[in-house]
Amino acid sequence: MRAEIQNTVEKITKSLDLLKQRLGWETAEHRLEEFNAMIEDPTLWDDQARAQKLMRERQALMDALDVAKSIEQEMNDNVELIEMGEMEEDEEIVAEAEAALLALTEKAAEKELEALLNGEADSNDTFLEINAGAGGTEACDWASMLQRMYVRWAEKKGYKVELQSEEAGSEAGIKSVAYKISGHNAYGWLKSESGVHRLVRISPFGKGTRETSFASVWVYPVVDDNIEIEVNPADIRIDTYRSSGAGGQHVNTTDSAVRITHHPTGIVVTSSEKSQHQNRDIAMKALKSRLYQLELDKRNAAINEAHENKGSAGWGNQIRSYVLQPYQMVKDLRTNYETANTSGVLDGDLDAFMAATLAQDVAGKSRADAQGED
Repeated sequence: MRAEIQNTVEKITKSLDLLKQRLGWETAEHRLEEFNAMIEDPTLWDDQARAQKLMRERQALMDALDVAKSIEQEMNDNVELIEMGEMEEDEEIVAEAEAALLALTEKAAEKELEALLNGEADSNDTFLEINAGAGGTEACDWASMLQRMYVRWAEKKGYKVELQSEEAGSEAGIKSVAYKISGHNAYGWLKSESGVHRLVRISPFGKGTRETSFASVWVYPVVDDNIEIEVNPADIRIDTYRSSGAGGQHVNTTDSAVRITHHPTGIVVTSSEKSQHQNRDIAMKALKSRLYQLELDKRNAAINEAHENKGSAGWGNQIRSYVLQPYQMVKDLRTNYETANTSGVLDGDLDAFMAATLAQDVAGKSRADAQGED
């Protein structure tokens, strides 16, 4: 095989080896057999919570095994095709197999990173909040651009996106918006997006000047039934109010919106669906998720302090710059990963940024460094 093909195979093999190592490949099949034996126990569903947890863990292990096996099989099949094509001097077969290996390289790298999403809440669904910063209409418009970017990203991932609340800008865009995004590893992927996002562009509102706008993004996990968070009723105030916006597909108008204020922390959560009962339930779940995120932050205080200089989720700490004028560039200030494909990023192509941050958080360095690549 040509040297470049051999290099591609080596990259896939390296990702596959790391994926298997993270999975505990030598004992994985045995663990799956144990899961299968447990689900045959007729008393399993007497404890619904335990049964559901076991079924999720079993499915996750099955999925991981299938992914590793399929990557290995696809790599071997294409290597055989290349060898056969070279023997028969069929360049078309060689070219097709080589293209398939290049695509497999990206898939293997992505699955390798997903295997690193093993934090306590990484596999959970997530809440995503976007708030416009200082700058009036410009900032509200930037917040709506981020709103579209994250919705497009989630849709490309096959995640379910549910609007929780939205406040329209006075002239354009949005002041704030909150979503629940559901899907495997939704929180694990999106957690790296928390922080301040900065936009530089020519104003689209007739000024003709270059403007800098800011918006904050906050991501926190949806707390499932396996995580107990106690909320003292004496610590909260529940208000109902009328919520209305400027109209449009994302804006709800209802007389039964709910706002919950948690006095000890100052956390405020809202929900503006049509049912007041539903709103109370949604808002309470959001409050518990916020309190859980606070607990996670406390546990990871040392890590947060070590990474403080790279940008934290606090307001005023920029994590990424999006420059549309005088040149085209999106750059993450924590990892230094950058791309000139600004339209792709704003259309939801965020995986490369998330992967770079994930690898840095896990290994304390870039993915290339972590893997010992040149």
